[in-house]
Amino acid sequence: MEKIDRIETVKQYNDSVGVETLHPLVSIVNFDEMPAYRYFRRYMGVYCVFLKYINCGDMRYGCQNYDYEYGTLVFISPGQIYGIEGRNDVIKPWGKALVFHSDLLAGTSLARQIKDYSFFSYEVNEALHLSKKERQTINDCFEKILNEINQNIDKHSKTLVVSNIELLLNYCMRYYDRQFITRTHVNKDILIRFENLLKDYFTSGKSKNLGVPTVTYCAEQLFLSANYFGDLIKKETGNTALDYIQSKLIDEAKTILFDPEKSVSDIADELGFKYQQHFTRLFKRKTGFTPLQYRMNS
Repeated sequence: MEKIDRIETVKQYNDSVGVETLHPLVSIVNFDEMPAYRYFRRYMGVYCVFLKYINCGDMRYGCQNYDYEYGTLVFISPGQIYGIEGRNDVIKPWGKALVFHSDLLAGTSLARQIKDYSFFSYEVNEALHLSKKERQTINDCFEKILNEINQNIDKHSKTLVVSNIELLLNYCMRYYDRQFITRTHVNKDILIRFENLLKDYFTSGKSKNLGVPTVTYCAEQLFLSANYFGDLIKKETGNTALDYIQSKLIDEAKTILFDPEKSVSDIADELGFKYQQHFTRLFKRKTGFTPLQYRMNS
């Protein structure tokens, strides 16, 4: 069985890469100063932000062609597994890492808000790719955090470290918004595939057998994480992925309602609803009419 190391603390991570632990809950690691290493897989119990200087690196899921080639940011949250591809060649890392434990955030506003940084749930192949100027800004944030770690710990240390982490994450939010815009051609292709996926789902009878299509199902079929898929659809359409799916479902329902031979119960079942009242409630919320009222007025 493939060996997976468990990293539960900042110190364990630092020990695994051979660097000194200056603070028990947060660390900045400079990979340029590390020796080469081979394949590994790790279960992470800490948050990590990896800044990689190579274009698309050796992280699992491999490389793609990207528009921005001055750095790559990969985000890992507690409970995730990441690793270097299982090859025989030796890897020489270049870049930096911010590693911090959730305990560092206790009692801060970031503890409540960190779940809003959805990129921590993106897959590695959905990483953030930086321009030269963006990479400099991220490096500056890393340096500010490192400077605080190197200070003697006092009553201001936690506030300043966490504030600089939050600043870093907010820049990352901005740059992800930029990436969604600059990769519009890729996003449009995903939207087309999404449309075709839903069309096939309803016409092939999958809805009757599998139920109403979910965001997770659609994301998996498009080889994307649910969070990245949801954020992409929101940026491209202004609606959530769930709203988009429900709108397509209602469009399909309107078409079927023209068939007088099918009862509302039949239509609900065909579209994947377990209970007719759930279908009726959604239809009225989206159109202002019940299915029967819509049929009578059409």
